[in-house]
Amino acid sequence: MLNIQHFVYNYLIEVGASTALAKYVNMLALLIALFVVVFIIDFVIRKLLIGLFAQFASRSKTNFDDLLVANRVPRNIAHIIPLLIVLEFIGVVFTDFPGFENFMEHALKVFAIVLILWIVRSLLHAIKDYFKTLERFKDKPIDSYIQVFMIFAWIIGVFSAFAIITGIPFINFITGLGAASAVIILVFRDTILGFVASIQVSINDMVRIGDWITFEKYGADGDVIEINLATVKVQNFDKTITTIPTYALISDSFKNWRGMTNSDGRRIKRALYIKQQGVKYLTETDVEKLKNIELITTYLENRQADITAYNQTNAINKDLLLNGRNLTNLGVFRKYIDVYLKNHSAINKDMMIMARQLAPTTQGIPLEIYAFSSDKRWENYEYIMSDIFDHLIAALPYFDLEIFELPSGTSFKSILVNNSPS
Repeated sequence: MLNIQHFVYNYLIEVGASTALAKYVNMLALLIALFVVVFIIDFVIRKLLIGLFAQFASRSKTNFDDLLVANRVPRNIAHIIPLLIVLEFIGVVFTDFPGFENFMEHALKVFAIVLILWIVRSLLHAIKDYFKTLERFKDKPIDSYIQVFMIFAWIIGVFSAFAIITGIPFINFITGLGAASAVIILVFRDTILGFVASIQVSINDMVRIGDWITFEKYGADGDVIEINLATVKVQNFDKTITTIPTYALISDSFKNWRGMTNSDGRRIKRALYIKQQGVKYLTETDVEKLKNIELITTYLENRQADITAYNQTNAINKDLLLNGRNLTNLGVFRKYIDVYLKNHSAINKDMMIMARQLAPTTQGIPLEIYAFSSDKRWENYEYIMSDIFDHLIAALPYFDLEIFELPSGTSFKSILVNNSPS
């Protein structure tokens, strides 16, 4: 070995070269030879490992090995043996230069740490991709866990590299960082908050990939497409992307529409504002006229019979319509809405169906429709709701009712024209 490592040196001394020049040329020749050998070994091992993995992946039923190849796990592992060879023979190359030898050993150990981190990262990416192919993990924030693990791995790797460079034992180096913990917490504040938030979001099942969420504070209204350690990405319905800090999911209020998506219907909750001055008691003539509306014919006949019997039994003076019991056009219209919704093919009959009157406002009397459409798809839902209200708005005049509407410029113009002296 001694003759081999000094072969070039001995040859140059024999031909009359100086000792210093012979040492440098000898070191350079050995370094080139080592790198050539290591390059060849690395190439062979890399091709061999990748070939074996690819062959094994083509025969196996699981796709995990395919993902290992796709994420370059075999390629990164193949660098381990050449690195070990370099570490073993670096002392031979720099036998005449102890200072260089010490520096190169430290540099190679640091590179070994980086190589291990590369292998861990590629392996974790393969695991992440594999989990995303499993149905039960598709909507889980796997990216967050991978990022958390990699952050800890990089922290340990950086600390190990500093320990090697400074010559301080790793344990002593870690304990000496106690004074710097406040600075570390400050620097990694968002990361720590994101890590805690990711755990809480996952444990409490608050958000999944694919959920439709509405976050007014950040202007987000769309589907969650990515959840990682620091951010949650939401693709809005206009195809823009909104980025939300992960910890905002537990510190602020947002709406998750998953419950609606998983339910049997999508809620319709909208009101018609009826003019108060149009509300009136119905005379017998009015009731007979409304009996032509088939949906409420039976209801009016039964209701009118009950009211007439009550008024006659109690000797109510019906010369004044206010006395006794009476039907109102608004009440009959409310009943019509109820029957109409229960007969509508797009309304889920197993869920709440209600037409209710809310407290009067300066814009009229709110008559609210509360029901659930069977079809939850946005486009179809909007069509169903529009269809219902188109019909009800058009039906209002049959009950001598009107929608409240603020006067427009045309209204004022008509008043001025009608009141102007001819």
